[in-house]
Amino acid sequence: MPAMPRRILSLTLLALLLMATTAGATELRAAAATDGATLLLEDGRSLRLAGIEPAAPPMAAEPGDHWPLAEAARRALAELAVGQRLTVRGEARTDRHGRLLAQVERGDGLWLQGELLARGLARVHTRPDARALAREMLAAEAAARDAGRGVWRTRAYAVRPADPDALRRDRDSFQIVEGRVLRVSKAGGDAYLDFGEDWRTDVTVHIGRAALREFVAAGIDPLSYEGRTVRVRGWVGLRAGPLIEATHPEQIERLDGAGPPLRPAPRPSAPPPDLSDDEEE
Repeated sequence: MPAMPRRILSLTLLALLLMATTAGATELRAAAATDGATLLLEDGRSLRLAGIEPAAPPMAAEPGDHWPLAEAARRALAELAVGQRLTVRGEARTDRHGRLLAQVERGDGLWLQGELLARGLARVHTRPDARALAREMLAAEAAARDAGRGVWRTRAYAVRPADPDALRRDRDSFQIVEGRVLRVSKAGGDAYLDFGEDWRTDVTVHIGRAALREFVAAGIDPLSYEGRTVRVRGWVGLRAGPLIEATHPEQIERLDGAGPPLRPAPRPSAPPPDLSDDEEE
């Protein structure tokens, strides 16, 4: 019997030690912001804010071109995070570049992704392994877009119509596209959302077999998009006509009957940067 309490005590101490180690691992401090979504931590690691694409020079920009919104995004992140106690919200991953990838809050509870989106200094860009809090982020982005803040004042970031000729010019860039799905077809375990009569030239969203399982797991049948107006975000490629690869359901928003966001979008804690006319593209 005397051995039992000592064993319990040892296990309790081990559990407390593991809890302390885990808690310590999620509390970080930033030394600098290298762009509008990346922090250099005091321990030498890089932390990428998951689920967002910061303001950056457009694809057509020349090397060395001054792009005020990109610098405004970097300055805002530095102001929000450098020298602050930061906490990982949920799970942190390591991306293919060796950076931590996470949702991040300050010690006072301010959510960094939500703040940058609310200021119009980033767009939502989820990935299969980085899509937590997608609906909250989309709500924050929508509020900034409706208010015309930051990137939403510039044509470079404008939501694109599902027009094949226009989207060809956006090849190999991340875009947000809106349009009515004319038809949905399934073939060989894949699904295709067509926005025009001729799939060989019109805009298409492709949902591959693995991604289709994610849609089904989320309770979404791609056939339900037929005849609906949707907003799709992703990289624009060309396979006959312009094509966006949908790898997870959060990339596609139904704009008719989509339902309310989970909670109100956050307001920016500081006014967004005021852009002069010559900063609009």
